[in-house]
Amino acid sequence: MASVSVQRGSKTLLDSIDWQVAEGERWVILGPNGAGKTTLLQIAGARVHPTTGVAGILEEVMGAVDVFELRPRIGLASASLTSQIPSHESVLNVIVTAAYGVTGRWREKYDQMDESRARQLAAGWGVAGLINRPFGSLSEGERKRVQIARALMTDPELLLLDEPAAGLDLGGREDLLQRLGTLAKDEEAPAMVLVTHHLEEVPAGFTHAMLLREGAIVAAGPLDDVLTSRNLTETFSLPLHIHKDNGRFTATAAVETASADVRDTPGPSGR
Repeated sequence: MASVSVQRGSKTLLDSIDWQVAEGERWVILGPNGAGKTTLLQIAGARVHPTTGVAGILEEVMGAVDVFELRPRIGLASASLTSQIPSHESVLNVIVTAAYGVTGRWREKYDQMDESRARQLAAGWGVAGLINRPFGSLSEGERKRVQIARALMTDPELLLLDEPAAGLDLGGREDLLQRLGTLAKDEEAPAMVLVTHHLEEVPAGFTHAMLLREGAIVAAGPLDDVLTSRNLTETFSLPLHIHKDNGRFTATAAVETASADVRDTPGPSGR
C-alpha cells in the first residue's frame, strides 16, 4: 500500500498508510477502538477500495483488477463474515463453500477432493467431530476454528484474521492461539495478518507488528522493535509496561511509585 487513505464523509478512517507484507511474514495490527484496524484489513482483503492512494494486493492493483478473481486468493475470517453464514448450514458446508466464495451451499457441485480437504482442515482445527453439526449450534470458540478452517480452504496466498480470539474464554483463547502459533511457524503457510485489541492475543511465531492510532501508523516493523512500552503507551494513551515470555506478550499499566506509602502516613492524631 502506498499513501492509502479512506474517508467517510468528514471522517478519516485511514490516513496516508504505507505498508508492505512480504511472503512468509506474519503481521499483527494493534490499536484502540476506532484506530482503523478493520478498515485496513478490509482493503487488504479486497473488500474496500481506498479513497486515495494505491492498494496493491498479491501483485494486483485495486481498481484495475476484478476483485471476484482476487478474493479467492485471500483467506478471511471475521465477525462480519460469521453473520453471513446461515445458522442451519453444516460445518462441512461452511468450510467447503469457500471454494466458490459463497457462505451457503446451493446448487454448486464439489468433488471428492474438495470434501476431503474440508474434512482435513476440520481435523487440523479440532472440529472434525462437529462436521455434521449446524454452524449456529456451535460455541464461540468452535465457530472461530471453523472460520479459520474455511479461510484456509482455497490454499490462499494471504490469510487475514480479524480479532480471531474475541469473545473466547481463557481456555478457548489459549487453544486457538496455540493453533495459530503452530500455523505461523509453518513455512508452507501463507503470509498472515491478524488484527486484535489485546497484546495477550498475539500468537507466538508472529514476525511483524503495526500500531495504529486515529487512522495513522504509530510504528511498524519487526515485532520486538515495535511492541515496546514506549510505542504501546503512545498508541493507547496510557502508561504501559510490556513483558515478553516464551514468545508471548503481556501489558500492564505502569503504576508510578508514590513518594510516601499511605500506610505509613500518620493520621490526624499523629498516632
